[in-house]
Amino acid sequence: MKKLMNDPLAIVDEMIEGYAAAYGKYVKVLPQNKRAVVSASAPLPGKVGIVIGGGAGHEPAFMGLIGRGFADGVPVGNVFASPPPAPILEVTRAINGGAGVLYMYGNYAGDCMNFDMAAELAEMEGIRVATVLVTDDVASAPSAQAHRRRGIAGTFLVFKAAGAAAEKGYDLDGVIRVAQKTNASIRTMGVALSPCAVPQTGKPSFVLGEDEMELGLGIHGEPGIERASLRTADDVADALLKNIMDDMPLEAGTRVAVLVNGLGSTPYMELFLIYRRVAQQLAQVGVTVHRSFVGEYVTSLEMGGCSVSVLKLDDELAELVDAPADTPMYAQHG
Repeated sequence: MKKLMNDPLAIVDEMIEGYAAAYGKYVKVLPQNKRAVVSASAPLPGKVGIVIGGGAGHEPAFMGLIGRGFADGVPVGNVFASPPPAPILEVTRAINGGAGVLYMYGNYAGDCMNFDMAAELAEMEGIRVATVLVTDDVASAPSAQAHRRRGIAGTFLVFKAAGAAAEKGYDLDGVIRVAQKTNASIRTMGVALSPCAVPQTGKPSFVLGEDEMELGLGIHGEPGIERASLRTADDVADALLKNIMDDMPLEAGTRVAVLVNGLGSTPYMELFLIYRRVAQQLAQVGVTVHRSFVGEYVTSLEMGGCSVSVLKLDDELAELVDAPADTPMYAQHG
């Protein structure tokens, strides 16, 4: 599996250096920690600070979402690994505008441990920190154990709503409420067609046969719920949407936002086929798609496949999803 790289052990640091050079209008790397990336305009006095993050390898998540209406800072971990507490704490200090800081990230053990350690250290410095875990992956645990579920592509929409709320001037308790409501209202299911290779190993993260796919596979290569023969795009879309709607029934008249997320090497042609079928199926049951997102938002290096996320909207969430945002990897103007 070929890659354009220099030293595999330096690939994350060099990526951050290149990103900051390309988008210096939006971001800066803190001199005290090269894994701490923050908004070029941070801190913003009186605004709730939004910190998102996780391992590298999911680009454009998470650095690509630093900007107006989204995140204020991102600590970056090694590939598919949590950032350590040090860059998390440095980001927290740098983006704290006095209104408190919200941490949001996928529900993974390493992230939980390291972000919690950073939160304790920040609290000792007088910075109020709260945390909302994203748990949108229906394949990773049954509904009765939803608190154990992983956070995958649905993190994008949770971050979007909470970031918009902070931008609108909600206080920390209000932003927490929005993040929790969004997380409770979103479900995601993915399918993998081919593996990725971590730069340090150069080996496939898992093995699939030429005619195989895996439903429910995680964004780090965690096992899914079914390995099966490759199906048509319509059949795959139906399977993903069925798992979502079995977990979160959608009644006629419901408004939703739909995200079809590519995992790194899936052509847009194929992503639009998946969206086409999802939109058809939702229309058949009387569900209205208020806003759609198709593209690469949370990837897994060069993994083949995609995921579908459905966010159930009320008036508040619809307004926040629609709110303007401006980041290097995502721009929306009303």
